[in-house]
Amino acid sequence: MKVTIKDIAAVAGVSYSTVSKALNSSPLVQEKTKRKIITLAKEMGYKPNFAARSLVSNQTMVIGLIWPTIDRIVLSTLVTKISNEINETPYSMILSVDPVENAMETFKRFQVDGIILFEENLNASIEAESLTLLSYGVIDEGKMYPTIDPNYEKAMNMAVAYLTSLGHSKIAYVGNLSSADPMQVEKNESFNKAMQNHELPTDNNYVIDTEGLNLYDGYIAANKLLKLEDRPTVIIGGSYDLSSGIIRAISEKGLSIPKDISVMSYDNIPQMADMEIPLTCIGVPVEQLASEIVQSMIRLVENNEEISMQQFNKKMEPVLVERNSCAVPR
Repeated sequence: MKVTIKDIAAVAGVSYSTVSKALNSSPLVQEKTKRKIITLAKEMGYKPNFAARSLVSNQTMVIGLIWPTIDRIVLSTLVTKISNEINETPYSMILSVDPVENAMETFKRFQVDGIILFEENLNASIEAESLTLLSYGVIDEGKMYPTIDPNYEKAMNMAVAYLTSLGHSKIAYVGNLSSADPMQVEKNESFNKAMQNHELPTDNNYVIDTEGLNLYDGYIAANKLLKLEDRPTVIIGGSYDLSSGIIRAISEKGLSIPKDISVMSYDNIPQMADMEIPLTCIGVPVEQLASEIVQSMIRLVENNEEISMQQFNKKMEPVLVERNSCAVPR
């Protein structure tokens, strides 16, 4: 039998109007009561009638998420965390890994309330006037929509500061330097700025373009560095997957991490601690990223006034997690 709002109200001991307000995240319902009703609705198997709700409120309570891929560990972890965050709200999520233009058209047909866009390799022209759009990428004043920015500049500066405190000066960076991807370009530029800030020379032989972001790309790049007569004392990997390849290449050469060479990685996900060599890393914790993305999206959807870009643009705070992969150079 289909569970209705009145059924939930009867069990919760409140009016069905209170249940309706709680499920729509109304500020008129106390937070404790709201959480109780949402939990009860899930336990009872309540399924909202989105079509009927849309006719009444002009909202579908659905958020669209445009994601480049779920093949890479970090992206699959982040999309899972975003899904979990949305499940804690009255909203539902539709995920698309289609090209951006196709996904946009699909979400328009579904009349989603808002769209979260991951800006990796974004080459589409985004017309945000008719959409409630939030991106995960690099803040750019030229954009017509707000952005959650992981703050690569601060992250790389913290990484280089930490490594120099250990005594490293021969610091290599392995990442995708493709100009088509503003997020990866920003990482590389931020690494170069950090080296300048700490008055360290940037050796072109120490900056390797992987032309991709998978484990094998990191493996090939690390092998190039390990062949150098004057090899670096530490390698910063531009992502978790690249760093996994870097570690494999070092292990195959019979070298010890961090005794012979140190490794540090961008990205901050729980899997870093479970690697063969627990990896020192820098980046915004994935749980914090997911929470900020979802809560900002919902605030955008529910904001009835004119949206201020400055109000919703946000640079996150990266965190450095020290583990066993970095040490004083030999």
